[in-house]
This record gives sequence, structure tokens and C-alpha cells, in this order.
Amino acid sequence: MIDGICSSVTSPHGVIVCSVALKSEIRKLNIVHMLIWALMAAQVIVSQLSLVSHKFIASPYQWEYPYLLSVIPTVFCFLALPRNNISYLVISMISAGLFSVAPLIYGSMEMFPFAQQLYRHGKAYRFIFGFSAVSVMYLVIVIAVQVHGWQIYYSKKLLDQWFTSTQEKKKK
Repeated sequence: MIDGICSSVTSPHGVIVCSVALKSEIRKLNIVHMLIWALMAAQVIVSQLSLVSHKFIASPYQWEYPYLLSVIPTVFCFLALPRNNISYLVISMISAGLFSVAPLIYGSMEMFPFAQQLYRHGKAYRFIFGFSAVSVMYLVIVIAVQVHGWQIYYSKKLLDQWFTSTQEKKKK
């Protein structure tokens, strides 16, 4: 949908339409990311404060702690959108790779032996509400990678639109 709108746009008003559509998609992705982040933060807080037995909520994997920093790119992205702030959007895109995608890659590698053990022997030692923690967290990783990938992709397209709009203003 977004690609169809943005590729057929040639007038100055079309750039605005494309920018609005991209901003809308990025906001939706930011909200989904904040939901994922809140669930992970809740798991870490509950585990650290021992509010619930480890039988119900597994202790967090090591990658989950640095992933909590993934709120930083989202904050910069939220700050960039209202005023078309190119600097904040660039910071958001770069920090998304560092604070969001990198912990997810590390997490998939950290949990691989546990997933392998579950697959080969059917044994799981950590659980989240009765489900294997490694299965739940791999599902979270799959969703989060897609969310962050689309965030970066749409942010790049929005950045291109802003640069195009800025260049056209300078020509006039």
C-alpha cells in the first residue's frame, strides 16, 4: 500500500501524502514495539523482584536486558515525527540496529541450545505460564525482528521523502 502511494507521487502535495502515510505506519509499528517492550520489561521486573514464582514466569535470558534499551530508538522516532526532525530520525534508525536488532540476533543465538534440546529431547526447563520459555521467546523474536525491520525500512523511505522535500524547497 505505502509503496504504491509513494512511487506514484510526483507533485509537492503527493510528497505530503506519502509522508503522512509513512508516519502513520511508523507510529503503528512504534506502538507494537512498545507493547513488546512492556511485556519484556514486565517479565524482567517480575523476575527481579520475585513477585511470581519462577514456575510461572521464567527468569529472563541475558539478551533481554540489553533489549530493554530498544525503547531509546522508539523515543527518538516519536520525537522526530511531529516536526520532521531528520536528525532524530537518523539517530532512531542507527540506534535501532544497535539496541533493537543486535540483542535479538544475540538472543536467537543464546537460546539456540535450549531450542535444540527442546526439539531433540522434548525437555524444557523454563516456562512462561506453562509454555516453554524458549518457544515463547523465539515467537517474540520473530515478531520483533519484523517490527524493527519495517520500522527501519519505513523510516528510510520517510527520510528520503524529507530530503526530497527539503531539496525542492531549496530550489525555489
